[in-house]
Amino acid sequence: MKVMGSELLQQMQGMQVEAGSKVMTHAPIEANNSNAVDFGNLLKNAIDNVNGLQGDAKEKATAFEMGDRSVSLGDVMVASQKSSVAFDATVQVRNKLMEAYKEIMSMPV
Repeated sequence: MKVMGSELLQQMQGMQVEAGSKVMTHAPIEANNSNAVDFGNLLKNAIDNVNGLQGDAKEKATAFEMGDRSVSLGDVMVASQKSSVAFDATVQVRNKLMEAYKEIMSMPV
């Protein structure tokens, strides 16, 4: 099943809403008339989101280790898992993009 860029973006944003992520603060990317998405911005926003989640997880872990009573172990574990899932998803998208690139490059002209 092939998914267009705008459909993929909508699915990712839907999963973000379901996960309750408050880190991703960029505005949604709008598709132009030809249903093309600025891939560079999409990729940058996804990587920034992963980076933000990793930073949040690290901050919570550090606060918990320092004895901050406002941060529970559950908060640390949830932030860590969100970070891990986002990173894994980004790596999978990268792998699929590399496969597609290699396939396109090996096509005869």
